[in-house]
Amino acid sequence: MKTVLITGGAGFIGSHLCGLFIRKGWRVICLDNLLTGSLVNIAFYRRHKRFRFLRHNIAGPIYLKDQLHLILHFASPASPVDYLVYPIQTLKVGALGTHNCLGLAKAKGARFLLASTSEVYGDPHVHPQPEEYWGHVNPVGPRGVYDEAKRFAEAMTMAYHRVHKVDTRIVRIFNTFGPRMRLNDGRAIPNFITQALRGEPVTIYGSGRQTRSFCYISDMVDGIYRLTQAGYTDPVNIGNPAELSLNGLARMIKKIAKSTSPFEHRSLPTDDPKQRQPDIRKARALLKWRPRVTLADGLRQTIHWFRQRV
Repeated sequence: MKTVLITGGAGFIGSHLCGLFIRKGWRVICLDNLLTGSLVNIAFYRRHKRFRFLRHNIAGPIYLKDQLHLILHFASPASPVDYLVYPIQTLKVGALGTHNCLGLAKAKGARFLLASTSEVYGDPHVHPQPEEYWGHVNPVGPRGVYDEAKRFAEAMTMAYHRVHKVDTRIVRIFNTFGPRMRLNDGRAIPNFITQALRGEPVTIYGSGRQTRSFCYISDMVDGIYRLTQAGYTDPVNIGNPAELSLNGLARMIKKIAKSTSPFEHRSLPTDDPKQRQPDIRKARALLKWRPRVTLADGLRQTIHWFRQRV
């Protein structure tokens, strides 16, 4: 029986990955310090005999007696609201946490997958963003703590691959949504849904003409799993290339939620990207992967989940 360690496993994407690997017959060790993760996300899995939870900050040393076959490093604040509140923790988990996970992978002979992000492209000058694009990032801006933490983590991952021959993977995750997102997550979809369901003004930053591309969680974890099984070490974008404006997203959410909330525009945050769309040609060719859940269908399921909790 194979064993996977998932750091950040009580978070949004991490908890869904825990479920996926349990369903596939793996033994799952979920590690999280619960800074932004929640035990509620993994409550169902904790009753399973092949699941174990460890509360630990991966920025500190980690010692495990278990044989490990795969390490998925998903520990990190991922929302601008979070990494602006926890900038040093974000930098530490991206640097020290990645180093600790790679050292563990080397010691155990385990495959290692880094959860990177579309934020490595910054406010892009190339659209859509292919993996070969080096990005346009402000390293000293408020968002730089997350962007540069992930860029450093990618460099560290490739260094361990080249020098120590660790079997590595890098997934660049584009905007993802679905059940288990926090109501106060701070990103567009949970913000818009929560406000619409409460009858509060739906707050749109800037003109709302900036674009994003949103991937439903089931498609995302499928793409990540496929990458863990593929023999490819360079970064791979996983996301839904269907692009729309934030104005269009807000209107769609209001319609599905049957909300009468007004729109309210606020000033655009510093270094907020104007465009975000993944080039997924590599994922299509290498992983035989493509997103299958439409934005509308994913929003219906997500709104239903939020409605029970707002």
